[in-house]
Amino acid sequence: MRVAALQVVSSTDVDHNLARAEALLDEAARRGAALAVLPEYFCIMEPAGVGKTGFAEEPGRGPIQHMLSAAAARHRMWVVGGSLPLRCPDPARVYNSTMVYGPDGRLAARYDKMHLFAFERGDERYAEADTIMAGETPQAFEAQGLRIGLSICYDLRFPELYRALSRPAPCDALLVPSAFTYTTGEKHWEVLLRARAIENLTYVVASAQGGRHANGRRTWGHSMIIDPWGEVLALLAEGEGVITADIDPARMAAWRASLPALQHRRLP
Repeated sequence: MRVAALQVVSSTDVDHNLARAEALLDEAARRGAALAVLPEYFCIMEPAGVGKTGFAEEPGRGPIQHMLSAAAARHRMWVVGGSLPLRCPDPARVYNSTMVYGPDGRLAARYDKMHLFAFERGDERYAEADTIMAGETPQAFEAQGLRIGLSICYDLRFPELYRALSRPAPCDALLVPSAFTYTTGEKHWEVLLRARAIENLTYVVASAQGGRHANGRRTWGHSMIIDPWGEVLALLAEGEGVITADIDPARMAAWRASLPALQHRRLP
């Protein structure tokens, strides 16, 4: 399966962001991708001081979800909407949700981000729990005979989530749509991604926001596709674009046979 990681620099305008995302999905399809992954909040980087609730959609309705569904059906491709804000029981917050659409345009999976980012250093502060309600359940889906696990950004720091996704069977790929900050991304992004690939002997597809945004934020970018041996197969440092690589189940099986670490796990 050929997979694509799409990198964007989202603005504060939803319509503009959807148009750019659609153009990148078109490019991924031209490159032969069977599955394309957009970054976290590809649809909106809200203005400073403005909450996400004003951009939230009801599950199953709204222009963001419609664009993703239509693109999947048009290209006969799996489309992973990295994340978008969905309404939740708390009117002051939203779910940060990955929506996966199959080649028929139908919703195939939904994952609500479980781990909520918090960081404070000097004038830089993030507290996702103020505006986001955490999800509760790991989610994976099947595509072309492959088991694909879902995660979002800060989830990357919690290896136990990816172990949970390995039940009842190991994942063939892990998706990590993200909007890593420049500060944390510079030091931690690549090493964490490669660790998740190596320890799970699986492919990792990490699509990122990558650049300076209209609301003043700067994201790290460096979208990557990594193989089960920890090798970076494709990389885009900054700016918009598409990278692709092929998931090879036979090579993955050979690595797992050579180094059967998944079989050697001993749970406490």
